[in-house]
Amino acid sequence: MQKSDFKGVLPAITTKMTADQEVDFAGVRADVAFQIEAGVDGIIVCGSLGEASSLVASEKLAIAKAAIEEAAGRVPVLLTIAEDSTRAGAALAAEGEKIGVKGLMVLPAMRYLADDREVVAHYRAIAAASSLPIIVYNNPLAYGIDISEAMLKEMADEPKFVAIKESTGDTRRINETIKALGDRYQLLTGVDDLALESLILGCHGWIAGLVVAFPKETVAIYQLVQQGRISEALEIYRWFLPLLHLDIGPKFVHNIKLAEHIVRGTSPVMRAPRLELVGAEAAQVRAVVEEGLANRPNLAKYGF
Repeated sequence: MQKSDFKGVLPAITTKMTADQEVDFAGVRADVAFQIEAGVDGIIVCGSLGEASSLVASEKLAIAKAAIEEAAGRVPVLLTIAEDSTRAGAALAAEGEKIGVKGLMVLPAMRYLADDREVVAHYRAIAAASSLPIIVYNNPLAYGIDISEAMLKEMADEPKFVAIKESTGDTRRINETIKALGDRYQLLTGVDDLALESLILGCHGWIAGLVVAFPKETVAIYQLVQQGRISEALEIYRWFLPLLHLDIGPKFVHNIKLAEHIVRGTSPVMRAPRLELVGAEAAQVRAVVEEGLANRPNLAKYGF
């Protein structure tokens, strides 16, 4: 996979669970098929939205394998590396390459808040474990570690680091990174309700969350921006914003799985300690989704 492949809409799909909280592999395959039919450019499995923290390595590999089989070469499948130790992350990266994963999205090691030197060493060790290209996932708001401009400069000598998932929540970082590093890395927006702004500022793609329920709308926004049809993209985006806000906060997995359930009838089951939303929290998500469905734009108006 070359750097240019990390562009477009890349859904970070949820991990479907059975009633007893086991991975539903038929559900995984159905999700992959649903996204590809809508025109996405790749599939990312076992990310934060995919409940990575509650999956063991063997499950992650099995999920990736199911996604690869369903994709059948139509789009690349990427595996997220979000392990508690560098050793575990490197091992998962190596095994992922063996089964046919085409790229990795890598987080700093979980739990321990490493310093800059340790973070860079972690990323270099993951890179050394396979020949796969890597998206460096920077989400300091959620994970407490900020991969700074200086760190990205230091890491630039490793060609496997090809892209950055920009999830700092600060669109100024996009311009600052481009100014400092030019086109060394492809930038991918990872915050749903900053996606349009980020794409206009120079991000090459959108690693999306609400795409799992609304892939055609997500793809339409991306493609309209690429065509320079910003005012039309903005029309869809403004409709989408209340839904995109569901991707923010500690219960974003809960929110998005419930949204998927309402829109598509998929399973809302999560693996404990997460529990399905109840009461006011569930009602709020339902209200947002039902309003969105009631006012869903006609994409034919935009040529989709």
